[in-house]
Amino acid sequence: MTINQISVFLENRPGQLANICRTLANADISIVTLSLADTAEFGIVRMIVSDHDKAKEVLKKAGHVANMREVVAVTVPDRPGGMAEILDVLDAAKVDIEYSYAFAFHHGEKAVLVFRFDDNEKACAALAAAGHPVLDYKSVLEEAK
Repeated sequence: MTINQISVFLENRPGQLANICRTLANADISIVTLSLADTAEFGIVRMIVSDHDKAKEVLKKAGHVANMREVVAVTVPDRPGGMAEILDVLDAAKVDIEYSYAFAFHHGEKAVLVFRFDDNEKACAALAAAGHPVLDYKSVLEEAK
């Protein structure tokens, strides 16, 4: 089970991230989680939002390069070792992680890990077999509340 993530490419200059956030806010789209990576010339913003189809449309209309990618989200206990348990499962299944980011809520209870894998189906099967079912889109939005 995968969820959709919006990836936006930005020039590496002041105001670019604010512009994206403002564009989404003006379209009444909430950002559930966001990750930003950069190089000398550009940045990549990865987001899970309340309405990914609408977000992609409004961002493109605003002149941004926006793509949709499938990612996998799984909850873990928000405690030392929570992520390590998930990584051990993925390592045993020989699943390659392309990138990951996380968000926590209700400090000390749960966190959500978001992954992009080389093989999402294999990763989902390994996680489910180890008792870590992945989240669907609706569950991610509910967990973020």
